[in-house]
Amino acid sequence: MSTTEIVIPVTTGETPIQVPVDGPAMPSRRDRKSGEASVHPEPVSLLTPDRVLDLDPVYDVPTEGFNRFLYKSTFGLVNRGDSMSVRHRKAIDLSIGRNVGSGGPRFIAILTRKGGVGKTTVTTLLGMALARVREDRVIAIDANPDRGTLAERFVRGSQFTVRDVVNKAATISTFTDFSNFITRDKSRIDVLASDTDPLLSEAFDENDFNVVADMVSRYYSIALVDCGTGIVHSVMRATLQRADAVVVVSGGSFDESRLAAETLTWLDANGYSNLVRNAIVTINTATQGTNIVKLEEIEAHFRSRVRDVVRIPYDPLLAAGSVIDFDKLRPVTQEAARLLAALVVDGLQDN
Repeated sequence: MSTTEIVIPVTTGETPIQVPVDGPAMPSRRDRKSGEASVHPEPVSLLTPDRVLDLDPVYDVPTEGFNRFLYKSTFGLVNRGDSMSVRHRKAIDLSIGRNVGSGGPRFIAILTRKGGVGKTTVTTLLGMALARVREDRVIAIDANPDRGTLAERFVRGSQFTVRDVVNKAATISTFTDFSNFITRDKSRIDVLASDTDPLLSEAFDENDFNVVADMVSRYYSIALVDCGTGIVHSVMRATLQRADAVVVVSGGSFDESRLAAETLTWLDANGYSNLVRNAIVTINTATQGTNIVKLEEIEAHFRSRVRDVVRIPYDPLLAAGSVIDFDKLRPVTQEAARLLAALVVDGLQDN
């Protein structure tokens, strides 16, 4: 089976993200303007007038870079519009920032059957990418019934946990009250930590999760749920009942990808086929064994089952397993996180 690689452009000199797919090469934007079809799903905001209208281009006033300098220095006589990279970034921002509708928050479950593949890291990246662009509130909930580590990816601003929210739910009547229990990262995402005491964390069950989720529903538009390892426990059942979308996380090794595929099979067999069809699979290439497997074959398998696949590149800051500063990530890592966020929000439009 032959494969080709798609290069997603970024605005710096870093190595572009390679997104292998099975089948013919994805046409460039210029090719697509000539009518060639793409085999790779993309955010709807990238369907722009300059791609589909056969007219002389009319550009908006450029907002940055050399093109803006050229526009200003010629008193508007030379208007080349924003560069392709700037327009690409704005299109991704547009997708990430789209309204997800009214009628309560959208819950997104980040899950896998195996621990240690980067589920918490993906939750963090997705949450940061969403919150940096969106105007509404985004929260990430650590729903691991064993002790989760989501809060360790952020500079803690609160020592409260999901257990405190459950215990004091009757006293929380405003967002100001609730905000005392969360950590707000500089990217504007709110984080609700899991219990740190293993004896207490065992008691975090389906009813407790529903108390927290009901509370979150009052104040947030998007709630990410960092699920625990495994998929057969009561908190997972409650999470999936509320989920509008799922992100399944896989490592890059053979056994990790098999377990992620089995996660999809389990969801299909237990009444969640609609979530599988709309799912995004993320492949964390920082796990062991990635260098000796054909990642394009793993991606081809998942693309036959879900809406899209996003590869998270190796990044030293992520590999450290500690606090994540989005601004200090490599540009290709930031771009992957933003693409994941755009695809997730695009999928919410169908619900």
